[in-house]
Amino acid sequence: MTSTAIDVQIVPSYVRDSWWTPDRSELTAAEPAEVRDASTGEPLALVSTAGLDLAAAVEHGRTVGRRGLQQLTFHQRALKLKELATYLNAHRDELYEVSARSGATRKDSLVDIDGGIGVLFTFGSKGRRELPNSTVLVDGPAEILSKDGSFLGEHIFTSLPGVAVQINAFNFPVWGMLEKLAPAFIAGVPSIVKPATPTGYLTAEAVKLIVDSGILPAGSLQLISGSARDLLDHLDYRDYVSFTGSASTSKLLKAHPNVAEGGVRFTCETDSLNAAILGPDAVPGTPEFDAFVKSLVTEITVKAGQKCTSIRRAIVPAALVDDVVAAAGQRIDERVVLGDPRAEGVTMGALASTEQLDGVRSSVQTLLDAGATLAYGSLDAPEVVLADGSRGVAADGAFLAPILLTWPDNSAEALHSVEAFGPVASVIGYDDAADAVRLAALGSGSLVATVCTNDPAIARELTLGIAAHHGRVLILNREDARTSTGHGSPVPHLVHGGPGRAGGGEELGGMRSVLHHMQRTAVQGSPNMLTALTGIWHTGADRNFDGTHPFRKDLSELKIGDAVRSDLREVSLEDITAFANSTGDTFYAHTNQEAAEANPFFPGIVAHGYLLLSWAAGLFVEPAPGPVLANYGLENLRFITPVAAGDSIRVTLTAKKITPRETDEYGEVAWDALLTNQNDEIVATYDVLTLVEKKRS
Repeated sequence: MTSTAIDVQIVPSYVRDSWWTPDRSELTAAEPAEVRDASTGEPLALVSTAGLDLAAAVEHGRTVGRRGLQQLTFHQRALKLKELATYLNAHRDELYEVSARSGATRKDSLVDIDGGIGVLFTFGSKGRRELPNSTVLVDGPAEILSKDGSFLGEHIFTSLPGVAVQINAFNFPVWGMLEKLAPAFIAGVPSIVKPATPTGYLTAEAVKLIVDSGILPAGSLQLISGSARDLLDHLDYRDYVSFTGSASTSKLLKAHPNVAEGGVRFTCETDSLNAAILGPDAVPGTPEFDAFVKSLVTEITVKAGQKCTSIRRAIVPAALVDDVVAAAGQRIDERVVLGDPRAEGVTMGALASTEQLDGVRSSVQTLLDAGATLAYGSLDAPEVVLADGSRGVAADGAFLAPILLTWPDNSAEALHSVEAFGPVASVIGYDDAADAVRLAALGSGSLVATVCTNDPAIARELTLGIAAHHGRVLILNREDARTSTGHGSPVPHLVHGGPGRAGGGEELGGMRSVLHHMQRTAVQGSPNMLTALTGIWHTGADRNFDGTHPFRKDLSELKIGDAVRSDLREVSLEDITAFANSTGDTFYAHTNQEAAEANPFFPGIVAHGYLLLSWAAGLFVEPAPGPVLANYGLENLRFITPVAAGDSIRVTLTAKKITPRETDEYGEVAWDALLTNQNDEIVATYDVLTLVEKKRS
């Protein structure tokens, strides 16, 4: 180690609920990696995991971490994410200050830091809206496996019993951690975060804030700052690995015996030569042309183009290649100020490190050697705005100005296979829509593509042509240009990932990503056993008719299976006619005997389905004020057997699912409503949804 390196701090790891750094006396010259300020080259930190017991970290997650998470329901976990998001939001300026050292501008940091916090808010909200207040998730309806209904089958999701190892890239040290942490946490799986070395110091700062907040249960989050070394050696089928980075590293990880043969679940997001296609209608002067150029420039300048979703190939009508290059170059000249992000007025910062700069320059040179033409920009060290506001060449900074390439051969192999991971894009021409689809597909699978057109037919042809080659497609036109989140911005509600070269994995996508961290199991048993297992009443399970109307019970008294059965009520022709006249629903099946008899579904005039539902409410309701506060809907309604004049109906109402709200003095109760006739034939089935007090006031 150099004397300078000895003076800087070592980025700490957080394992087994304690901060850890290696013993400096045991470090060798080869062990600690040195991290430098991206704009100035100033040494910032050392990174090393020499001596770290990774096996103990894994075991801590599987035991202490899992135990703490399993004591919480989905809703309680979601509320902790919301609480954490609020806490980090109040401290984000501290992270902005550290983020600037990575070459990130304020806007870049917003995408990373605020974007990550936004993921927590989103999962905190969706987890409570879309999941039960439970630790078990039912997947689909029960399957009846016996004639008498005494044997059922069903699918459930439960948390994986291991840990989620999250290996992240250098370009989004906060978002990359939080977008993986959030779904794992909701699922009840502890996370072990391994950030990339060049910007891992920012991840460590975020973890320090998380630890200081005291919000997350012990063992639910651990941090490895430095090489993961033998981490995968300690994983097995119980565990889940989520990787973001290069295809070459992904290939090595996937080849590990515990992944290839031991059943470790593995998903990855890797290299991606994303495309943006300009429709033939989007000529200069149209809003679509302007939106396309704006998107192209944004994608190669935000985070200095270091985004896995950045536009690498702008595929435009052949006659418009020069127009697009000229317009993009003009926008760069007018709007992009390259320099130290701590200087006023800078809109584009440095690459994350000089090693990244060398890699981008090398890739651009490879593209030039393969036939590309440098249409805009230069590989030379640019003049930039320095930290003190002066202009000059930052000798030790990782700066590169935006570069646009053109190609005489739009099918050149290097064009569709070599990614310069920086402020670089190629602009290539196509002949027709089919040719544009062909060119986009040559990327061999990408995370995202944009289709920019105001012609619905073109949008359909291009989107359906490229959809199977991409994880996400943005259709951009004048209607959404102002409101679109943009080509390069994954949103937590939608899937982030892509086929082929992009890794073939999936992250985010709302609750889909939570299920990635859970095991789907088919369970078989009697209705009573499945009810006990899932907390949801199943048809055929015991009902409790204890003489107390269930609407008189608050949530502290109400139990799954509590039920009430009404008396029969006869339906007359006068009732049907009156309902038809009062509602205006004079459909012939309710008013015309001859026409109704000719209908193969009806015996003659029949009662309106909504008349029967209204009567059913009158049959099961308990009218006096009580714990039931409101009826807020019904679900899964099916009409089975028609009811003619002279028939009678009754309703059986059973408490099916009880969901207390963690933040309110009431909860939700779903009631199984079974409407039958005088012959016990099923007339209708549906679920009634009510809001009920937790404790009677």
